[in-house]
Amino acid sequence: MANRLGSELFISRLSSYTTIERLKSLFSPFGSISQARLIRDPETQRPKGFGFVTFQSPVEAKKALQAMDGRIVDGRLIFVEFAKTRKHGVDPTSS
Repeated sequence: MANRLGSELFISRLSSYTTIERLKSLFSPFGSISQARLIRDPETQRPKGFGFVTFQSPVEAKKALQAMDGRIVDGRLIFVEFAKTRKHGVDPTSS
């Protein structure tokens, strides 16, 4: 679990045509990818325009972030940042 800290990237403004395979191929030159996910609307199953890529190490994730942030991918300017971690068992909507 400790090696996952800082190794997950959040990618926003993705084209609705971007696939998981495309996401993996874009980010794999920077290191070993342990997981790639595109977030979809639960009702329509259409992509929401963002996703996550998790690398084996934070060093690989940092290289990918520096190289891919602000690039044009599938006709869209994408933004890449480190994913924010959530505390398990805490509901962010509760007061």
